[in-house]
Amino acid sequence: MIGPYVLPDEVFDALAAGEGGRPAVLLLRRARRSRNLLLLRRALDGPCGGAAEAAAGLLAGVERVAPEAARSVIDGPAFGTWAARTLRDCPAHGRGGCAGRDFAALTVLAAVRAAHPARITVPVREGRLALPGLGTVTGLGEAPEALVVVETTAGPEGSPDPSAGNCRVRVLTAAGERVLPRDPSRPGHGWQPVAVLDARHRGLTLRLPLETAAPELPALDTASAGPAAWRELLRQAWELLVENHPRRAEELAAGLNGIVPLPAPARGVASATSRHAFGTVLTSWPADPERLALTLLHEFQHSKLSALTDLVTLYEPGGRPRLYAPWRPDPRPPGGLLQGIYAHLGDLAFWQDRSGRRHGPARADAAWRLAQTRAHVERGLTEAAAHVRLTDLGARFLERLARTVRDAEGDGGGSGGARLARAVARVQAGDEAVWRLRWAAADDAGTDRLAALWQSGRPAGPLPARDVRAATGAVAGPGPEFGRWAARQRGAERARPAREAADAVLAAPHRARGWAELAAAAAEEGRPGADLLRTRTELVRDLLLRLTPHQAATPPDTTSPRRPDPLALAAWLADTAADTDPAGAGPATDEQGAAGGTSQARPTHPARDLGRLGRGEPAESDPGPEPLVGDGFTIPAESGSGGVSEGSARSTGSWPGAPRAEDAAESGPGPEPGSAAELVASVEPGPGEGRAAGAQRGDGGGPGQNTGVSMSQNARSPLAKTSATG
Repeated sequence: MIGPYVLPDEVFDALAAGEGGRPAVLLLRRARRSRNLLLLRRALDGPCGGAAEAAAGLLAGVERVAPEAARSVIDGPAFGTWAARTLRDCPAHGRGGCAGRDFAALTVLAAVRAAHPARITVPVREGRLALPGLGTVTGLGEAPEALVVVETTAGPEGSPDPSAGNCRVRVLTAAGERVLPRDPSRPGHGWQPVAVLDARHRGLTLRLPLETAAPELPALDTASAGPAAWRELLRQAWELLVENHPRRAEELAAGLNGIVPLPAPARGVASATSRHAFGTVLTSWPADPERLALTLLHEFQHSKLSALTDLVTLYEPGGRPRLYAPWRPDPRPPGGLLQGIYAHLGDLAFWQDRSGRRHGPARADAAWRLAQTRAHVERGLTEAAAHVRLTDLGARFLERLARTVRDAEGDGGGSGGARLARAVARVQAGDEAVWRLRWAAADDAGTDRLAALWQSGRPAGPLPARDVRAATGAVAGPGPEFGRWAARQRGAERARPAREAADAVLAAPHRARGWAELAAAAAEEGRPGADLLRTRTELVRDLLLRLTPHQAATPPDTTSPRRPDPLALAAWLADTAADTDPAGAGPATDEQGAAGGTSQARPTHPARDLGRLGRGEPAESDPGPEPLVGDGFTIPAESGSGGVSEGSARSTGSWPGAPRAEDAAESGPGPEPGSAAELVASVEPGPGEGRAAGAQRGDGGGPGQNTGVSMSQNARSPLAKTSATG
């Protein structure tokens, strides 16, 4: 029987704070194993079940004699993604290429590790037979399938070591027979093994397969990033993590189960996490140990939150469907926003440590990245608190998370903290303004109404509703022009004067960089309406464009109303102006800015007001439940806008959840919402795969009580006549 999983309060709170420790990770891993078994049961009961029945029988036989060998496959990188794809979308079902057939390739690894005799038919694609966890047989020609035979020859029964030489693997096709090397970890003629990366430091061991046998993933470039290079890089990164982040290193040792190499982007490092592959990190060649260490911390946060949301409900349907995340170029669904916030806690811990250990320019760079990461998380918390319909547990989760952000605050290296905060705030204000211009659409009728009110000298009243367009296809970043401007802010004492920035906008109202400069300058000078220039940029711009033609149409020999001004429009929209221009052109504006304007170096965030975290605002139209989308992670190779940003990744092959790397660190393509390209996607609970009633409502209970979350309802093991312990 699959037992229930109860998440104690202290474990939930520890996970919400960003860590959780080894016991919490082991609990999440066991719960995910039960989930995978339940998904397998559903797959076997579904239309693809017949194609997977033989492989399920083989796995059941392995489980009876070597449970650990079976569990290593169930916990592995490919199991959950295969099950989710088979249940959600089997594009070849009914056409002879049902995804259920791919399950056979996964079970070969269990048979080899258990030295269990087996005969199983496995699909062949483009002359390649991919056996996840073992390797790839190449050069099989046009054969559509191959018979894989595992024969026991020597060694103790049930040994999980595939290099022990206790079995022989034969691959038979219509064209002939291929025998794999006695030690499958060694290359051979037409055989490319999956390398295993080992790292050990201070008694803590990390052992990860470099998974290159997933179907249609690009082959590893052995000249520049072969297994030896990956092994040495992981060794150095592991030393860094164990020395400087020992508690998180223990989590990684307990939860990581593989690295999937991705093609390198044009610049930087691309990485991602599959919603269904707990503990698997997909990443391009990181080039240096620090980047690999940061990538492992960031991506494992995604895995932890994905597994946690199997057990608890953090938010409800409703709220705004598309939200702003400062680390992404595209709008994010509520689940994707929460994923990004949580993953950045790993970045926050990393840069906080590095800013205290580095010296000179390296320390200044780490301090910048720390300050920017903290600002990103703060802004994400504000967005989630305002627009995500959090459950009680979700509000509690973000409250604990916000405390971690608050406790991590500091001057980022000891000197110039205020200046650094102002620089980060400028970049963040400009980035959000550019994002609004790109994705937000102002209501035409509402903008026309505002234009008429402005011309008549009346107050603006309620503002039109917000609307953010959905991203489709490839999504690029804000562009090199914004990147150059943002990079200069690191060395700037102050923003460009707001009056000067407003004049530049009047001269070129369609130029996004001008609005970025104006939003940053208005915030730094404390101008009335500065928040609107950042969060409703599209409304101010569209209103300015509507009013400008009216000025040119003024009859000659009459008193012309003063030309609309973006600073004046923003102040009027914010209803903060004290006087109205008697000419009827709108409120007057002080050329030197608002009297008593104060610098707004950093925005307020929920860490300073935990009571703000709640259920968010209801959506104007409920879009229904959305897939939980995680953020593909990109580390820039050079300092562009500064700091660590999140890009996006897409599906590249038939292996479910395998992403395509970004084309560039700053301008990467994004997934289509709701498609198989979304690396983190939800599976609707089916029979036997549910949450406890208390968890469904988000009831957290009082202090010292358990959250009472049950993973299953005493479902039978999907493996025939065997029991699977969670």
